[in-house]
Parts: sequence; C-alpha cells; structure tokens
Amino acid sequence: MHFLSIVWDPTTGLDLGFITLHYYSLMFVIAFGLGWFLMKRIYVREGIDLEKLDSIFIYAVVATLIGARLGHVFFYDWDYFQHHLLEIFLPFKIEPEFEFTGFTGLASHGAAIGIIVAMYIYSKKVVQKPLLWVLDRVVIPVASGAVFVRIGNFFNSEIIGQPTGSDYGVVFAKLGEDFPRHPTQLYESGAYLLVFLILWLIYWKTNKREKQGYLFGLFLVLLWSVRFFVEFIKENQVDFEETMALNMGQWLSIPFIILGLYFMFRPKKEF
Repeated sequence: MHFLSIVWDPTTGLDLGFITLHYYSLMFVIAFGLGWFLMKRIYVREGIDLEKLDSIFIYAVVATLIGARLGHVFFYDWDYFQHHLLEIFLPFKIEPEFEFTGFTGLASHGAAIGIIVAMYIYSKKVVQKPLLWVLDRVVIPVASGAVFVRIGNFFNSEIIGQPTGSDYGVVFAKLGEDFPRHPTQLYESGAYLLVFLILWLIYWKTNKREKQGYLFGLFLVLLWSVRFFVEFIKENQVDFEETMALNMGQWLSIPFIILGLYFMFRPKKEF
C-alpha cells in the first residue's frame, strides 16, 4: 500500500445529459476566459480602446490552437504526418482504418511560436503598437493560461512523470498502473502560477514595463526554464527521444531561454 500516494481515476468530463463537457476543454475555456479578463484590466490601464480587445482574443485563440497543432506535427510526429497531411487538422484518422480521435496532439512550443506570429500581425493591423509592447502584456494572461492547460493534462492522465520509486506520487489508474509517478503536470501548473504572479506584480508595481521586451524576455526565461527542468522527471513523449541526450521539449526550450535573456538585458530600443 502506498501511504503517501493518491490514486487518480477521474471521469472524462462533466455529463450534462445532452453532452459531456471534457475537463481538458473546460480548462481551455477557463484559460482563455481568464486571459480576456486580465487583458481587459491591462488595456483599461493603458487607455487602449476595448474594441481592440476582442481582436486580440481571437488572434490568440486561433494562433494557440494552430501553432500547438503544427508544433506537435513537426516536432514530435512528422514521420507519420508527412504521409497523412489531410489528418493534421482533422479530428479523425483515415489510415490504417477510420478512427475518430478528437483534436489531440498539441505542443506548447508550437503554440508559443504561433502566438508571437499572431501578435506581430495584431500589432501592425489592429493596435498599432510595437510588437514588444504587445508581447510584454500578452505573456501575462498566457502564463495564467498555462496553469489550467497543465491541470487539463492532469485530468487526462497525459504528459506523465516518471515513477517515483517510493510511496510518494500519483497512481494514474486510467493507464492501468498500480505504482506512483511524479505528478509533473501539477509541478508545472504550480510553477506557472508563480511565473504569472511574478509577471503580474512586476507589471503593476514597477516601471519595468517601460523597457520594451523585458517582461516578454522574463516570461521566456522563467516559463521555459520550468519546462526544461521538469522534463528531467517526465516520461518521453515519443520513442526517438530515448536516444537523445536531452529530450525534444528541452532542446526546444533552450532557444526560448536564450532569446528571453537577450530581451531582458539588451539596450533599450524600439522594436
């Protein structure tokens, strides 16, 4: 008996009778809803027309979903999808036989790239502000959203940690296991909450927001450093990672961290 572990065996979602609201989808709804509220407070403070708030919400949602999907396809599963291009944005597989899968396979690094691209377009076409001005502010709700995305992963019993080798941990009964693992989803979620609080306090309590790129850079350093170190106790997501010195998540995190340090400590200038 594992006295320091818990058995985690949640249902798929909330059964509303006519539809089941999946917990993972619910976490995304909470993440985007909270993000909209946080950006509203920021825009009110900055004196930005709130009509432009709906646009950034749409840009962020579309960029997150498309970027995350393409990130998974190209970073983790290109061997399969290069021969099944039609399945990239479809909720089902065609080969070897038709199978409804839902929209699965999302990568946070791809989402990050997608958001940066979308914010560039938004900065030019909608808000008419420098890109870094937008990124310095949008990373605050993005950090809060990451908290709930990882909680969604925990509900799905996915992106799991390695076995703890002790009584401590979480037994993911949904996977048919009887031994505890590190709840790495919760480790990341708690760390991302701290990242959000740091960014929020710096934005509201200091003048660091006046240095364009600083908050964006700090976000990159903190969030991807968390991801880098948690990966050491996380199971690899794909087989080819077994032969790598660092896994794919770690290799992809390093450029973001370096970029973040650059924006934090570069000379102040417009971008």
